[in-house]
Amino acid sequence: MSIIKPSDYRTFSYFIENLAKKLTKFYYSKLNKKFTISNKLKGRGYDPVTTADKAFEKFIRKEIHSKFPNHQIIGEEFGHQKSKSDFTWVIDPIDGTRSFVIGNPTWSNLISLNYKNNPIIGLANFPILKKYYFNSSTKSSYVVENGKKNKIKVNSKVNFTNMKMSAAFHGGLTLNQQKKIPKILELMQFPCADALSYSHFAEGKIDVVIQCSNKIWDIHPLIPIINAAGGIVTTWSNGNAVKAGNILCSANKPIHSKLLKILKPIS
Repeated sequence: MSIIKPSDYRTFSYFIENLAKKLTKFYYSKLNKKFTISNKLKGRGYDPVTTADKAFEKFIRKEIHSKFPNHQIIGEEFGHQKSKSDFTWVIDPIDGTRSFVIGNPTWSNLISLNYKNNPIIGLANFPILKKYYFNSSTKSSYVVENGKKNKIKVNSKVNFTNMKMSAAFHGGLTLNQQKKIPKILELMQFPCADALSYSHFAEGKIDVVIQCSNKIWDIHPLIPIINAAGGIVTTWSNGNAVKAGNILCSANKPIHSKLLKILKPIS
């Protein structure tokens, strides 16, 4: 794993904290109004994008470019702005666009900073909930709500019999595949609410998150927050979560190992 200096972490975490505040202000001043929806899949399914998604990404790109003009940027809506820098920002301007469209408050702005392809800083900003999650190092993650900053940790002492699991397949599993993992279906007691589920996991409110079909901008911003909060995050085949796809987060190794075995028939 590539290492950056503590002073760099301070610079980047200061930037994303300010960016979180600016994004919430931007939403209420410019985007809290009617918006236009289009379907990226055009008859082959439903993948909505709104004028707000695009406005958020343009705003985020402008903020990053003004502070770090040489850094690369990858965004869901406007692609890859390449450079020779080892630093790359990965942006999901609205994670949970479907929630945004119907007025659910669980959508967020997700942003990560990757160094040599490894996510080192993450931000999950929830404008409607007026809170954001971020990490400031490899060991410290925080939630900021109502102006109060609190350090967060996963519930590492939980065991398999009393864990709280949030899971969603997002259409990524067929009915036959789901039948191969009946134990997972039995354990899905808590709803999955976009990136808020991963954030609640890092906060210790739930103990396991299972999701299908994550893109890099869905998961990269959450990886450093989860890692710094003491959580484990991999693919269902125990691969590096940076690859995205099907994701498993667990509060400790015994639970993670057991769930990997349960998921093995379809991983």
